[in-house]
Amino acid sequence: MPHHRLLLTFGLIAFATFARAVCAEDPPTQPAPTPPTLRLWQGDAPGAKGTADFDIPTITLYPAPKDKATGAAFDVCPGGGYGGLAGHEGEPIARWLNTLGVTSVVLKYRLGSHGYRHPVELTDVQRAIRSVRANSSEWGVDPKRVGVLGFSAGGHLASSAATHFDAGDPKAADPVDQLSCRPDLAILIYPVITMTDPFTHGGSRQNLLGDKPDSQLIDLMSNEKQVTPQTPPCFLVHTADDGAVPVENSLNFAAACRKNKVPVELHVLEHGPHGFGLGGNDPVLSTWPADAARWLERHGFTKK
Repeated sequence: MPHHRLLLTFGLIAFATFARAVCAEDPPTQPAPTPPTLRLWQGDAPGAKGTADFDIPTITLYPAPKDKATGAAFDVCPGGGYGGLAGHEGEPIARWLNTLGVTSVVLKYRLGSHGYRHPVELTDVQRAIRSVRANSSEWGVDPKRVGVLGFSAGGHLASSAATHFDAGDPKAADPVDQLSCRPDLAILIYPVITMTDPFTHGGSRQNLLGDKPDSQLIDLMSNEKQVTPQTPPCFLVHTADDGAVPVENSLNFAAACRKNKVPVELHVLEHGPHGFGLGGNDPVLSTWPADAARWLERHGFTKK
């Protein structure tokens, strides 16, 4: 064999051996599967004004990894003043819950910016909670461990779910509506709670209740006034100097929980802007997920 052909043969053998080693040690990464999005109602949602995307409430499913799954689940309600949906308060929160072994669904609820007023938003979150229970067998979820988590106006929606609920209608034609919409836990992060001056968030109130809501409707959706002993345990986080949603929203809700003997944990951080989500790289604001994880463990939603 000529010398140059011998070198070529050895070179091909060496390259093939290297390629096999690279493939064995560093397999190509697979893109994360796109999470499925499910309509809350198969047909038009109750009160739908059209058929555009914003007229169709949905949940996007983020199953817990099978090796970590605890059987618990959460409905996640992003904030946005009932006029939008903040992306950083949706999927990243679901992914964080997945690390704890908790299955999550992110709710896309209808908005005041598209002409939807109360009770449409409440109907959407109630349907989302019922839907998780309806799919509990398929998703590996315990229907008695379904929580709700919300930020800002999404926190108002989550607190509404925790204070306005029913056991389901056993006579309903739709089997989903036969199930309870009461969450088993609620996590409320810098939540809008009240619709009452001077502590309400004006934009959220206008988008949810309209320009001139009557006093009875304002009281009904001021959720610090709707806490009962049946309200589920709650975990709240707020900053003392929140410039958009005053900390009194969380303080007054926690006080109502105490008055009604509802288990409650409240964290008031000294400084921080509204809308900080998971807290990013801030050494203080980023502490709440670990605190919430310990709280979830105490309530049997995660494993030690």
